[in-house]
Amino acid sequence: MKTAVTPLDADHVLYRELRLFNLYRILEAALLVLAVFGPVAGMLELPRHELQARAVVIAYLFVSLVVFGLGRRLDVRVSAGIGIAADLFFGVLAMHALPAAGTGIALMLMFNVGAASLLLPPRFAFTFAGIAVLLLIGEFAWSTADEGTGRSLAEPVMFAIGYFALATLMNVLGRQMRESYEIAALRTTENEHLAQVNELIIRRLRTGVLLVDGAGRMRLANEAASALVGDVGDEIHGFRELAVAVPELGRRLDAWREKAAVDDTPLRLAVDQPDVIPRFARLQANSDQVLVFLDDTSLVSQRAESITLATLGRFSASLAHEIRNPLAAMSYAVQLLEESDDIRPADRRLLEIIHQHIVRMNGIVENVLGLARREPAKPVVVDLVEFSRHFVDDYLVSHPIEGDMLTSASALSTLPALFDPRQLHQAVTVLVSNALNYGRMPGEPARVTLRVGVDGGQPVLDVLDRGPGIPEPLRGRLFKPFFTTSSHGTGLGLYIARELCRANQATLDYVPTPGVGGCFRIRLSALG
Repeated sequence: MKTAVTPLDADHVLYRELRLFNLYRILEAALLVLAVFGPVAGMLELPRHELQARAVVIAYLFVSLVVFGLGRRLDVRVSAGIGIAADLFFGVLAMHALPAAGTGIALMLMFNVGAASLLLPPRFAFTFAGIAVLLLIGEFAWSTADEGTGRSLAEPVMFAIGYFALATLMNVLGRQMRESYEIAALRTTENEHLAQVNELIIRRLRTGVLLVDGAGRMRLANEAASALVGDVGDEIHGFRELAVAVPELGRRLDAWREKAAVDDTPLRLAVDQPDVIPRFARLQANSDQVLVFLDDTSLVSQRAESITLATLGRFSASLAHEIRNPLAAMSYAVQLLEESDDIRPADRRLLEIIHQHIVRMNGIVENVLGLARREPAKPVVVDLVEFSRHFVDDYLVSHPIEGDMLTSASALSTLPALFDPRQLHQAVTVLVSNALNYGRMPGEPARVTLRVGVDGGQPVLDVLDRGPGIPEPLRGRLFKPFFTTSSHGTGLGLYIARELCRANQATLDYVPTPGVGGCFRIRLSALG
């Protein structure tokens, strides 16, 4: 984002020049006062008008002090304009009152005209230069008419040319100064903005970043590094030493500095914190300050796992396509054998075993293909209460559960939420099938309930069972692909169900229940 620099902002750089200009005006007025009242007065010719000379120089000194005192209280243009107007007014009066010092006063005014042109816009600069020329000519005419002096007209003409030339030159320089300041101010703003962006990026990095000086003190740390090593300190109370805060990390840094030895062994810096792999780099080529990067090994593992899963998914999908055709032929052949009257009863048991394993393999193939070709979600408004009722009816028709029980329950009459109905049906089918298969106590029928409710202002759909629950050590691996505790499972069901929920901006988690049973909760997105 670029911040516009206005001309008024650019004028602030000229306040130093304005201060010097005001000091020079005081010096001019003081010299004129000395010329009238000091020991120098006896060395000059008598003033043409002594009273006028004294009044003019005193008034000029007073006005100069007032303009200097106002300083930054006035705008650059206003202060410069008032100053040059006072210079010309009192300068011309002093030239007329002190004819012996007239040429010197005209030379001093030349600097005033040039300084004012540096600080003022072109139209004002040339206006004051023209006024100065007119005043010089007017004073020349006034002096000639007053005493009939034999002064040459060439003198005011030469001064007039000098005034305009100096005004032009200084005005060009002033414009270039303003433009240079505008460019510098714009670059400074951009650099500050980039510095803020870089600081924000570094602060929010999940990789810890530490700055350690030559004495081993931690000077800076981003949020991730502060969570690992704690507060690094400050300028007032002092900075903490890395060797004291994390001795092992300090030892590795010393080894890297002395021998350039790199140890890639994961390191745990604090309790309940993930392992990290430290990396070191000098801030500059010959600097003793070192940047310490703390790479979270869990992030590296997640990236490696994602790459592995993507590769495995493509391979599995290709393999599933190759298996599907011969599997269908085997299933068709078994069905024909079962219809034959020549099969002995003992052999029919073998055919049942073959058929069961064909069905299981077909389920594995369907899961793998579903994972590989999952379509994008198309969320729509779904009434969870009505969905749960229809789901139970449809499931009981297509999946006879014999003595088991599947019911729906809700204290609400309606509960809208956003989800792709087809994908929600697929995810709930996985959860219900798992609950019916594993959520039962030994020797007892399964009792599964679909419960619709609200938790924390969000609609939730719970799948509850009355089984033994899931042991604590296994809960962290429930949704890992290919993780299963059953010899007949694929380990893909819960993983696919969670991925379907994520595609619909929903979450799927295991919620421990007090007493007997388990609960898988789908937390959906609410409307509006």
